[in-house]
Amino acid sequence: MGNSKRASWSGSLAFVLAAAASAIGLGNLWRFPYLAAQYGGGIFIAVYLVLVVTLGFTLMVTEIAVGRRTQQAPLTAYGLIEHKWGFIGLLGTLIPVLIVPYYCVIGGWVLYYLKAYAMMAFTGVNIMGEAAVNSGDVFGAFITSSFAPFGYGMLFILACAGVIILGVKNGIEKSNLVMMPILFIMALAISIYVIFLPGSGEGLKYYLIPNLDCVSVDGKFSVMMFARTILGATGQMFYSLSLAMGIMVTYGSYMKKADSIERCVRRIEIFDTLIAIIAGLMIIPVVYMFAIKTGTPVKEAMNAGPGLMFVTLPKVFAMFGAAGAWVGCAFFLLVTFAAATSAISLYEACVSSLCDFLGLERKTATVFMATTIMFLSSFSALGYGAWGDIKLFGMQFLDFFDFFTNSVLMPIVAIATCIFIGYFAGPKCIIEECEAEGQVFKAKKLYAFMVKYLAPALMVALLVSEVCRALGIGGWKI
Repeated sequence: MGNSKRASWSGSLAFVLAAAASAIGLGNLWRFPYLAAQYGGGIFIAVYLVLVVTLGFTLMVTEIAVGRRTQQAPLTAYGLIEHKWGFIGLLGTLIPVLIVPYYCVIGGWVLYYLKAYAMMAFTGVNIMGEAAVNSGDVFGAFITSSFAPFGYGMLFILACAGVIILGVKNGIEKSNLVMMPILFIMALAISIYVIFLPGSGEGLKYYLIPNLDCVSVDGKFSVMMFARTILGATGQMFYSLSLAMGIMVTYGSYMKKADSIERCVRRIEIFDTLIAIIAGLMIIPVVYMFAIKTGTPVKEAMNAGPGLMFVTLPKVFAMFGAAGAWVGCAFFLLVTFAAATSAISLYEACVSSLCDFLGLERKTATVFMATTIMFLSSFSALGYGAWGDIKLFGMQFLDFFDFFTNSVLMPIVAIATCIFIGYFAGPKCIIEECEAEGQVFKAKKLYAFMVKYLAPALMVALLVSEVCRALGIGGWKI
């Protein structure tokens, strides 16, 4: 299996940066801090780290090896190994096709806030009001307006399309060489600024010190509470590492045989986890300080999703006085880069699949996907405004697409992949790919055990818990 004309990364560093850039997205910046705060701080972080180096490692190695072995994007890769299992590639391609539109809409929200804070920093125009009292109204007015969410989303989509058209080396690789170092330096700088703020110590303790109350009931250790922490960390790890989205199969297909898959995956894990932990250092101490100052319950202030980033954090930045506009501008520039790198990788998985399946030129496939993404994004962009009365299973369009892809399709793809590799194709086919050209696969025994037994079991548990949580069955919450 192979494709001699296929594009490739210039080296292992380029691949690691691209894969890490994909993994480092909005999930790290708003979901990881929230879950860490909700599930015992240091306990959650420890569980997350264990899952990253075992479960995350297993799933990522599998996807990268499938891509490199077949030199195909997900739509055709699985079928090349065994025709009957080609449906995994079909589902794996559907996921980014559904995620990119709403992800770009959120990227448009970020662009709007970047513009707002740039205006605040450079011209003094403040739409948030004194102490950002209007932050909730500003966010609500923006996402419910008739055109603005769609317009900013289009800008985001077109920017990503421009990178994709330039190709693997000239587009994706070079953009990551610029955005990733800036993203890391800015995240580090903001976190250092926050750590040295007066009063940040209590927030740091809340974030980093294990809180046993989160795994206890009436002062006694609870297996059920600990299981919820594990499943919460599993879901975050799964989303954060860009697993079962077709991305790692696609990026793996551009990887050279001489590069070690195992070594590259370990480096991606380090990059991703480091940014996730730094995100917590940026966000949790200042939100904790804000909660104490305003008398807001800490867990309520840490509310996940758009409410944290677009309503609570503007109030937090306002606490910094004149510096708040600059901190907000830097933060939303960082978030713009994080969202863009992830969106580009999702977009590339779609374009690469079209090129492999239909034999299209990259430019043609990119334009076709841009048109498709723009059409699909209109539902999420207008789902809180003009089409706000239309709901799917009681959810707005964006919330439904997010639930259907992240909570249903992605675990199903991961389960099917584990069953396929563990019991039909056999772990040996992945191990052989990892050992190509004399490479050593040190964790092959761990890999074989995980892909056959523990990984599918955890994925089934995650699927059940996510569906129960979304549908409100059994009072389950993560």
